[in-house]
Amino acid sequence: MAVRPIRVFGDPVLREVCAPIEVVDDGIRALVQDLLDTVALPGRAGVAAPQIGVGLRAFSYNIDGDIGYVLNPVLVEVDGEPELVGEGCLSVPELWHDTPRYPWAKVVGMDLDGGEVVLEGDGLLAQALQHETDHLDGKLYLSRLMPDERKAAMRRIRESTWF
Repeated sequence: MAVRPIRVFGDPVLREVCAPIEVVDDGIRALVQDLLDTVALPGRAGVAAPQIGVGLRAFSYNIDGDIGYVLNPVLVEVDGEPELVGEGCLSVPELWHDTPRYPWAKVVGMDLDGGEVVLEGDGLLAQALQHETDHLDGKLYLSRLMPDERKAAMRRIRESTWF
């Protein structure tokens, strides 16, 4: 299908809680292909549907060359104590901040055929699962930063050329 442009901070679609996917049709299949095409570019670990302007619960991932997707994902389990992990976001270009994330996470959702998808792991996968499900709940990683860090990030956004 197509690599879709990424919506950036300030776009209202990034603040909305996404609707569940009720029926898998040609439109949903096209959305999944666009998510896969968009996440396949170098340096991308995940792309959530709202980042390409679609308010539905779906995301794609690209972890160590393993590319896939999940429809209606739910973060069902995390483990360990939150750790500060360097994190950025395609929707907030040029910023990178230490963000508290659990070291292990598990997401359950479905594929295009209605079959169950279970993704679980640690490291970058755990971080991506948490980051992408946050997108589907209308949250950017900036909301997880400590207050002083968030204030500095917001200042950098206001001063950026893309905002």
